[in-house]
Amino acid sequence: MGIGLSVFLLAVGAILAFAVDITVSGLDLYAIGVILMIVGALGLLISALFLSSFSPYGRRGDRETVVREERF
Repeated sequence: MGIGLSVFLLAVGAILAFAVDITVSGLDLYAIGVILMIVGALGLLISALFLSSFSPYGRRGDRETVVREERF
């Protein structure tokens, strides 16, 4: 799940939880909205952690610069 889908799920969940005032038989739209917001937030967190693991800025101490001079 990417960042875009996570933000979309957060938005749809917030709309269902807070803005929709329709009663549907057998469905609790508030609970569905909260579930979608939780899934979106978890997806956003996992996507951010996954993308930061590939970031070159977080691994400054792991790499050493080796300069080798060859003489001919």
